[in-house]
Amino acid sequence: MGPTASGKSEVALALAEESGADILSVDSMQVYRGMDIGTAKPDLAARARVNHHLIDLVEPETAFTVADYQAAGLDVLHRLATADRRVILVGGSGLHLRSLVDPINPPPTDPGLRADLEAARLDSLVAELLARDPDSGGVVDLANRRRVVRAVEILRLTGATPSARAAADERSRLDAYRPARPFVAVGFD
Repeated sequence: MGPTASGKSEVALALAEESGADILSVDSMQVYRGMDIGTAKPDLAARARVNHHLIDLVEPETAFTVADYQAAGLDVLHRLATADRRVILVGGSGLHLRSLVDPINPPPTDPGLRADLEAARLDSLVAELLARDPDSGGVVDLANRRRVVRAVEILRLTGATPSARAAADERSRLDAYRPARPFVAVGFD
């Protein structure tokens, strides 16, 4: 994990070649076809050297949620494990990594509700969020329209508040920790 252009792909490619592993992209944007430059997607030469997974799955106009990513990623991990293949997870999306290694269930979405929320004023959405969950400002960036819309969408669909969800996520991460993970994590600052 690490920011774009920090050298993750080069290190992962070298490790994969050395160990005979595949690479699984843990990136929210590399799943989209044609989005090569801004995503620092591995080029065709790198993909010819080592098998890469979860790259170029869908067209940019196709919604691909964390739940979609999780299902596809767990399928790849299962197939590779069944074939006794090693895999290196590499990318910059912490949420996408967590969807594969932590027991999270991404909340539902509703395209109609999402469209209504996206048309609403940000200040009214923030007011609704804070009225129902005064602690939400500690876990949701209230200036980030996309995050506020999603928090209100989840709240309306499930009744789960952002602060309660954050606390539950933290508990599940701690409960799920196992010292012997089937992969090695390499971090970059």
